[in-house]
Amino acid sequence: MNTAHDITLAERFAEAINSRNLDLFDQFVSGKRYANHNPFVPDGRDAVRSFFAGQWLASFPDTHVTIKHALAVSDDRGDFVIARVAYEGTHTGAPFLGIPAQGRSVLMRSLDLWRVAEDSDGIRRFVEHWDELNLLEVMQQLGAVPAPDQTASEHSTAEGVWTS
Repeated sequence: MNTAHDITLAERFAEAINSRNLDLFDQFVSGKRYANHNPFVPDGRDAVRSFFAGQWLASFPDTHVTIKHALAVSDDRGDFVIARVAYEGTHTGAPFLGIPAQGRSVLMRSLDLWRVAEDSDGIRRFVEHWDELNLLEVMQQLGAVPAPDQTASEHSTAEGVWTS
């Protein structure tokens, strides 16, 4: 396991989205071998690129991704990167999950788990992905679901309050 390199993969993920250069995915996401356990994104690097280009960035064109925390761990199942990720953007583009754009700001928090392994060319890349998203809060921020008496930029956590 190469801890520093593996954590850099998560940082490169954010960089690719922030720069809108989704071709960078080739450097850190395995091609056809990439298994994605997110119901919105099929397996394979091209599917990940297509989701961000055709759905997320089309809906939230000013998206900024921040890796809040990242850890690299290893166990008997392989090497993993775990990251707490924040996606911030304004819904000014295409409809998102059927919701038309109304210019609302969104903070989507995600916990991502990537398995890292050597790809067919010997380079360590993400080969598998799981995530947990706060889609209920996203729907509340978009006005599709009633929100509780809490602002969209302040969320309670076990650590106290996480503000964007």
